[in-house]
Amino acid sequence: MKVKDIDHITIFVDDLEKCMRFYHEVFDLPILKFDDKQLEFQLGKQKLIFLPIISDEKNNPKNPTAGSGKFCIIAKDSLSDITSHLANYGVDIIDGPKKVRGANGEMNSIYVNDPENNIIEICEYKN
Repeated sequence: MKVKDIDHITIFVDDLEKCMRFYHEVFDLPILKFDDKQLEFQLGKQKLIFLPIISDEKNNPKNPTAGSGKFCIIAKDSLSDITSHLANYGVDIIDGPKKVRGANGEMNSIYVNDPENNIIEICEYKN
């Protein structure tokens, strides 16, 4: 089997409403779907999906836990501009900036928590 790309990432949370406000307001992600069972955002060419921990779908993990997600997003703006933007929303940087190696080479990253304590790495590639 040959894999082409990632279609979506799913994260389990306690509070869909809090996540909707955070990701839509702080990161300006377009909302594709929002109801009491699911929250979907467009994130580049992929979708970022949030589901409540209590979900009866057979294709979900057996014991999902809020706050156990970690993912990296590529920034369009500079990390210095992003740092100021995050401060305006009261979002603390928990680590960084630091140089790390990403899927496309060397990058600088900062790390923040969302309202459910999932870790969001925000990176800026050198070129």
